[in-house]
Amino acid sequence: MDQREIMQRVVGILTESLEMRRQVRENPGKQIALTGAISALLAETLPHIHLPANAGGQAAAAIVTEELGPTIVSIANCFSFAFVQLAEVHDEGRTDISTTDVLRSISLRFAGETGE
Repeated sequence: MDQREIMQRVVGILTESLEMRRQVRENPGKQIALTGAISALLAETLPHIHLPANAGGQAAAAIVTEELGPTIVSIANCFSFAFVQLAEVHDEGRTDISTTDVLRSISLRFAGETGE
């Protein structure tokens, strides 16, 4: 999964979170079902790691860090990018654009990229 696809998924997760928050506010006390979108993103992006049977603790940690690190950084960068975009709109005091509008804009920007 490339950066463009990860960003699209992150925007989807944030959009879903907004909807869940709205449902909780409108229906306090009602159980809101989680969709598992974050778990699905992790399952689809994190590589499978094969550790040698004789790997010690430090060697295993180094292998895991090397294998998972780039993907975790990529996911964190996407969430950070979305947060900064939302924070800038907030800090500017903009009332003409909603959180949903900002997320839609991010989604459209990344949908237009080729992923190369």
